[in-house]
Amino acid sequence: MFMLRNVSKYLFGDTSKETLLDLPQGQLYLVRPLSPKGYSELIFTDAAASIRRTGQDFQYQLVVQRAYEEGEEALNADDDEEALEKELGGDKDEKGFLLDQSLRLRCELREGGETVFAWRDLSGDPGDLFEFVCSPSTSGAETAQFMLVAQQCQYERKYHKSLTAATDQDLREFEFEDEEPIPSASPISSPRTLSPTSTSQSLAAPKSLNLVEAKPGAKRGDMAKKSAEDKASKAVVKKDEKATVAPPSRKAPKSREILAHQTAELHLFDFQSGTFVMQDSEVEATVSEIGDWNYWLQITGEKGDWLGQSIVEDINPVFNFEYLSFIFNHYPEDGAAYSWLLRFKDPSLLENFQEGLMQALWEHLNQTKWFKQKEVERDYILESFKDLTMDDIREEEAKVEDEEEEEAEEEADEEDEEPAQREEDYDEDEDEDEALERDKDGNVNSQLAVGSKHDRSFVVRGSKIGVFKHTPNNQLEFSTNISKVQTPKGKLFSPKKVMLHEGDRNMVLQNADNPNSLYRMDLEYGKVVDEWKVHDDIPIDVFAPENKFAQMTDEKTFLGLSHNALYRVDPRLSGNKLVDAELKQYASKNAFSAAATTEQGYIAVASTKGDVRMFDRLGINAKTHIPALGDPILGLDVSADGRWVLATTRTYLLLIDSLQKSGKNEGKLGFEKSFAADAKPQPRRLALTPSHVAQFQHETGAPISFTPAKFNVDPEAAHTAGGETSIVSATGPFIVTWSLKKILQGRKDPYSIRRYGEQVKADDFRFGTDKNLIVALPNEVEAVKKSMLKRPTRESIAGMATPRRSSGRGTRGSYLGRSDIVNSPY
Repeated sequence: MFMLRNVSKYLFGDTSKETLLDLPQGQLYLVRPLSPKGYSELIFTDAAASIRRTGQDFQYQLVVQRAYEEGEEALNADDDEEALEKELGGDKDEKGFLLDQSLRLRCELREGGETVFAWRDLSGDPGDLFEFVCSPSTSGAETAQFMLVAQQCQYERKYHKSLTAATDQDLREFEFEDEEPIPSASPISSPRTLSPTSTSQSLAAPKSLNLVEAKPGAKRGDMAKKSAEDKASKAVVKKDEKATVAPPSRKAPKSREILAHQTAELHLFDFQSGTFVMQDSEVEATVSEIGDWNYWLQITGEKGDWLGQSIVEDINPVFNFEYLSFIFNHYPEDGAAYSWLLRFKDPSLLENFQEGLMQALWEHLNQTKWFKQKEVERDYILESFKDLTMDDIREEEAKVEDEEEEEAEEEADEEDEEPAQREEDYDEDEDEDEALERDKDGNVNSQLAVGSKHDRSFVVRGSKIGVFKHTPNNQLEFSTNISKVQTPKGKLFSPKKVMLHEGDRNMVLQNADNPNSLYRMDLEYGKVVDEWKVHDDIPIDVFAPENKFAQMTDEKTFLGLSHNALYRVDPRLSGNKLVDAELKQYASKNAFSAAATTEQGYIAVASTKGDVRMFDRLGINAKTHIPALGDPILGLDVSADGRWVLATTRTYLLLIDSLQKSGKNEGKLGFEKSFAADAKPQPRRLALTPSHVAQFQHETGAPISFTPAKFNVDPEAAHTAGGETSIVSATGPFIVTWSLKKILQGRKDPYSIRRYGEQVKADDFRFGTDKNLIVALPNEVEAVKKSMLKRPTRESIAGMATPRRSSGRGTRGSYLGRSDIVNSPY
């Protein structure tokens, strides 16, 4: 053992090696001892298993890769294998698994001398296992070393520290001796098939909420002989299996007023099983005011307090009236995140609790009394936080549609793929001092502007701008570097915001040190050539194009906003550039924060108060005013036809349908005619599920914070059903896309994710398509296919982080590194 440990330390210490260890020959099976789908499937006839690094510290993967014999690859495209690949997901030639204790990885020496490694299929049914059966030629020393390194990887992931501190006793935590014997991948006799009708749930709980009850002490029997009733009980998370444990409760502050008080069941989301586990069958949930616009949620059971929580926007509240449930996030003092669920007995109890909690949240955010709002506006706010649901039949139909769409996307990706160009800037022997030198200024990538005319993207990094070319095979190629952004008088500055202008020949720049002016950079020369003074007294905080596609044209004018004014900027004017005749100023401070325009030039304006105004032109009052939910709006986008308005807050997005569907203005947009007072459009609140929020924060230690969300832009499809189809945003290291079709269907899973090793700083679609994304990381830029994003699962959230360097094949996107942006001469 001492020798094995020393060898493994050598393997971990050599950071230049992506693969730590491998088993060169074996077979991969998927074994389903309790499933009516069939007992086992041979996935790879000839395969190799390896343990690899990811792009993140203390994170490793178990990877099983198919090995082809001569001629076999061409014969393996039959329908059965394609169906199996679709069911399992992932690359048809490779399966990757995050090395985490939830896999319950173990190995067993069989009577025949073969060694078998087994681990849970976390995306499958209870009891499903992957089994790697080693070749008889594999030595015992090889398998022992492989198992030890796997345990050490799990130790590093769990404790976020080097294995050098781990003792033999520490590693025994990852032996999982309490697990069932590993079932044979190819049994002599077929196990009993379970009837689909007998797989009823052990609890009379809504299956879509994935609720289970914690039942300590239940024992397991032979996996191949369990009845369907036992199969259901396997899904139950037991207290002694290290399920997620509730943190200590905080003491409730002194209450001034009770806003809501109801009885409910209490469930806690378990990170290991991905289910909500009942903690208490009857608790008292109380919402109270504690003074100074602060509010408190306290949940108490018969034996004491379960949790105390300030009511703030980060609780991410979701009310599901179909299942009489309220789901929310809880943040203890240690900065961890948990997801809780309260289940009520009838709709009236949930409705009363919702009104009390939303009153508390709204008053906290707006510092105004809830009942000063009109009743119709209060109803509007309450409706916005209800969870949209689909019935099971439609959900199944939607899954079939998803499979067909994914198949079509994969075929399109294969048609688009071309051999990638060689990436010159990846020097594996790059000098460490040189890399450190590049970071001395402390600047990182901060903004992204995607061109429409010349297939260029521009990345701002401090007072430098990197220019990248989009290649025909959807890669990025470094073009040049604008090394000094400075005023016409020679003063260096870092642009706060940028906008491409006049057919991508110019770029409008904002300097935080000069709030009343903007600057024009001539991109052909790579230098700032004009300073545009907007007004002596009115600053320009926000600016936006004259219309959705103005940057493709020679249009000179554009929109400007201060905190309480909306106006047109015309650079051709002598002196100040603000057009006085098209200035709309408000007496009160509206705190305007974002603006966007349609193809027709209709204007949407949002504020830090959370409201949205719609104008058909400048200089007049808004046609439509959408009430504030309370959260500041950080970004705004509008579909080309004006039908959809997309607003971004820190923790969620709002999708607003501006088309009027009844009344005298039926068929008109909210930009053209006002909505009736009782018929304002109901926004769709696009938020990550509370359980995903908890998992995101569990992994990253940071709260949700979205970048400004954007629609894909395609002028040719703007007037067809194929116009805006997707939305992109990012939070922390996750890029997130939403399908507009799935949102409008009320789908429970309308978004996909991709995790990186660093925070995503800026993101957008490539112009003219929804298939390709441009992603700016702190020190790198990537072009990535949207099909590379996956549904959020525990594994995709937890750390299959994108490696920093490309594989070189060019089919998975391309990175442009720090040196491309910082060191390349203009």
